[in-house]
Amino acid sequence: MPHLEPQQRAMAINKLLSLGQLDLLRNSSGLLYRMKDTQSTSKMKGSDNQEKLVYQIIEDAGNKGIWSRDIRFKSNLPLTEINKILKNLESKKLIKAVKSVAASKKKVYMLYNLQPDRSVTGGAWYSDQDFESEFVEVLNQQCFKFLQSKAEAARDSKQSPMVQRNSSFATSHEVWKYICELGISKVDLSMDDIETILNTLIYDGKVEMTIIAAKEGTVGSVDGQMKLYRGVNSVIQPTGLVRTPCGLCPVFDDCHEGGEISPSNCIYMMEWLDF
Repeated sequence: MPHLEPQQRAMAINKLLSLGQLDLLRNSSGLLYRMKDTQSTSKMKGSDNQEKLVYQIIEDAGNKGIWSRDIRFKSNLPLTEINKILKNLESKKLIKAVKSVAASKKKVYMLYNLQPDRSVTGGAWYSDQDFESEFVEVLNQQCFKFLQSKAEAARDSKQSPMVQRNSSFATSHEVWKYICELGISKVDLSMDDIETILNTLIYDGKVEMTIIAAKEGTVGSVDGQMKLYRGVNSVIQPTGLVRTPCGLCPVFDDCHEGGEISPSNCIYMMEWLDF
C-alpha cells in the first residue's frame, strides 16, 4: 500500500488484526502479515483468545502436527485447559488427532483438512501404525525378480559384454511400472517408495546402481540425472560385520540410545537376533 501514509497503513493493519483477519508473523527481516483463510476465520468466530491461540499453534505446525505437550509449552496454558480446547476444536472439525508411528501411544494434532506427512503415518510401509514387514518383503522379492529377468534377457541376447551389461539396467520408473501392473499393492506407491525398496536391495548386495545424464523431461529423471539399477550375483560371501544390520545401515550415524533411531527399537536388529 505505497499510496498510504505510514500512520494510515498502521491503523488499517491494526484494525484487521483486531478483527482477526490477519496473522502476525516474524522472520529475520522483521514482521510479516498474512491474510487468514476466510473459512477458518468464520469457524473461529465466537472463540476466545485462548482457543484462537491453540488453533494458530496447530496451524503453524502444518501437516507434521504437534503434540499437546508442545502446545502447552508454546501457549503457557494449563494442560486441563488445552485438553478442553482440543476437544472443542475437534468437535467443530477444525482440527484432528493423528497417531504417529514415532510414538504409537501419542497423538499429534493438525488442521482437519490436511493430509498427514509421511513422517507421521510412515507412508506406504505402515498400516494402523504397524510396520508391514511382509508387504515390504514381497516388494523386495518382486523388484529383484524383475531386475534378474532383465539381466537374464540381456545375457541371452548373445551381444557383446558391454551391450549386455548396459541393457541389463532398468530405471526406477520401469520397476515402478512393473510393480503397479502386478497389482500387489493396496496403496498407491510412488517412485520414491520403489527407490526405497531398491536401496534395501543395494544394501543387501543384490542390486547395484549407477547414475547417468538424462535429457530434461525424460521419464524418471531428476535435475538432468537418472538412476539405473541392475541385479547382481555376489562373488564372495560378505564378512560377518556386513551381515549384521549395522554393517549396512544407512542411518548408522543417527542411531543412538534414547533417540528416534536406537538399537533397542531397531526392527532389523530384532529380526536378525531372532534367526
